[in-house]
Amino acid sequence: MGAGRGKGSETGRTGAGPKRSGASKQPRTARGEKTRAAILDAARIEFGQVGFADSSIVAITQRAKVALGTFYTYFDSKEEVFAALVADMSARVRDHVAPALAGATGGIDSERRALHAFLEFVRGHKEVYRIIDESEFVDPAGFEKHYRDSAARISERLARADDIRPAEDALEREVRAWAVMGMNVFLGLRFGVWGKEDPEAVARAANRLLEKGLG
Repeated sequence: MGAGRGKGSETGRTGAGPKRSGASKQPRTARGEKTRAAILDAARIEFGQVGFADSSIVAITQRAKVALGTFYTYFDSKEEVFAALVADMSARVRDHVAPALAGATGGIDSERRALHAFLEFVRGHKEVYRIIDESEFVDPAGFEKHYRDSAARISERLARADDIRPAEDALEREVRAWAVMGMNVFLGLRFGVWGKEDPEAVARAANRLLEKGLG
């Protein structure tokens, strides 16, 4: 395997299609956890900069400063490390937003805090959009899980809020959650990836829309 970035699928030791690492692939030591994290971080940069098709396992290992064999200790293919990265980025978003919700005065305020935190995360991890978008084709299951899990968290927040009118049924509850999530996703693209506007100002403007509507 050469040092250049190959194009297309690079399945390594498995067949086509992403596969989640089994128990035998999970690190058993702190050092192993650190190495796997370094590989994922390198993959994040590689996939974020050049995309899945133009990336390669060799390029990822070079960025991570690990041997090629070390990569295969944790992942069987380029598809598999990509799938693991999608799950990792999804968890990072969740973990970055969660602490920001502490101290919220209500449901509307929770959504302001959540959007503000998301915009800050995107500013520091702009590659998340390319990675998640490409996962629709490389890792469809991971793509769907990312959005379903995100919508479920929003749905739970809205359902708990005392200052938000309760949804009439399960359908309305889901529509609300996906609508809020869709708004946040595109606000993140416009003001997190493309823009430099104050995240708090953006979050407050979106908050007024949630609170008062367009009428």
